[in-house]
Amino acid sequence: MKTKYNYTLDLFDKISNNLGPIGQHHKWSHGYFSFPKLEGDIGPHMKFRGKDHLVWSLNNYLGLANHPEVRAIDAIAAKEYGMAYPMGARMMSGNSNHHEALEQDLASFVGKEDAFLLNYGYQGMVSIIDALVDRNDVIVYDAESHACIIDGVRLHMGKRFVYQHNDIDSCKKQLERATKITEQTGGAILVITEGVFGMSGAQGKLKEINALKDKFNFRLLVDDAHGFGTMGPTGAGTHEAQDCIDGVDIYFGTFAKSMAGIGAFVAGNENIVTFLRYNMRSQTFAKSLPMPMVIGLKKRLELLKGEPGLREKLWKIATSLQKGLKDNGFDIGHTNTMVTPVFLKGDLSEATALTMDLRENYGIFCSIVVYPVIPKGQIELRLIPTAMHTLDDVKETIFAFSEVSDKLNNGYYREQQVVPA
Repeated sequence: MKTKYNYTLDLFDKISNNLGPIGQHHKWSHGYFSFPKLEGDIGPHMKFRGKDHLVWSLNNYLGLANHPEVRAIDAIAAKEYGMAYPMGARMMSGNSNHHEALEQDLASFVGKEDAFLLNYGYQGMVSIIDALVDRNDVIVYDAESHACIIDGVRLHMGKRFVYQHNDIDSCKKQLERATKITEQTGGAILVITEGVFGMSGAQGKLKEINALKDKFNFRLLVDDAHGFGTMGPTGAGTHEAQDCIDGVDIYFGTFAKSMAGIGAFVAGNENIVTFLRYNMRSQTFAKSLPMPMVIGLKKRLELLKGEPGLREKLWKIATSLQKGLKDNGFDIGHTNTMVTPVFLKGDLSEATALTMDLRENYGIFCSIVVYPVIPKGQIELRLIPTAMHTLDDVKETIFAFSEVSDKLNNGYYREQQVVPA
């Protein structure tokens, strides 16, 4: 009997012939649209390819990256401990009083009994999902979940159902499907969503999802990478902003955004955190967070809690930016957080030409998002306000956006060269 294939493809040949939807453009995009290099002190004004730029692409929400107290404690801790200490994974030889103290401070701040430090946010979320569920369990998750959630769900050997973005009726339908399966398998249900969706700026409907517990038996895991430190009366997170701290069973936050560091944490009741502490493979088999980072994170958390003026400045800039954009006719979607998307219509060549115009002629550097991240025919320019931006920065940006938007609508970018010089 003949088979469809009578040869074995070389793995490297397969990869070379398909570098992926973004990688296929690397020859002209690398160093400019992808893997760009921003230089100088971290802040709203940095250099790109030797020129000064107003930067809206850094998740340095509270401006802690260059806060003098943060820089000082980072230097002191690095001098005292070096970057190697403590050696080994936390479970074996890499634990310290500083690690445990930071965990308790974080747990208390976000309203949970306990917390566990994670080396990385992306890796941490993948490993949390992997540890929590087995083949008898069912995952229900939002369609616009971050890639780390998607990758964690892919590892799941049981059933998973996706609900339409922020659609509670859709979530309810998927919970009904999940319930039927778990009644047969004897498994459990895990619902996953985000506190703040990083691309659109919309808040996840945590309170409405939690209300579904009146009818369904499930636990709620929330990735609040963008919400931790920025949302709520004290900055404790989106669950605080929506007054449903207890309803979020497992809370996940990262240090790479409002804390201007690296790593993450997961928080919840003592039993579940103990389970994760002993069963998250990405932490059991990985070296502990270096001591300088842990001590630096303690200082960052202290400033986050003790200087609410930083958060107030962030929201002043975000509110002014979003109002100005809307007043000038821009579509910023459904954001109700500081993340500010600007949606335009155009193809890839127009998107790249417009972005080059912003950078080369207006000195504005922001992230550009196109297909396959968003539908074809759409362009998203994503702006990340910070406490370090000024109202003059906002005014300058709205002026530049108004001019390039007019050019786009008039077909100017259809004939422009898109390859960076």
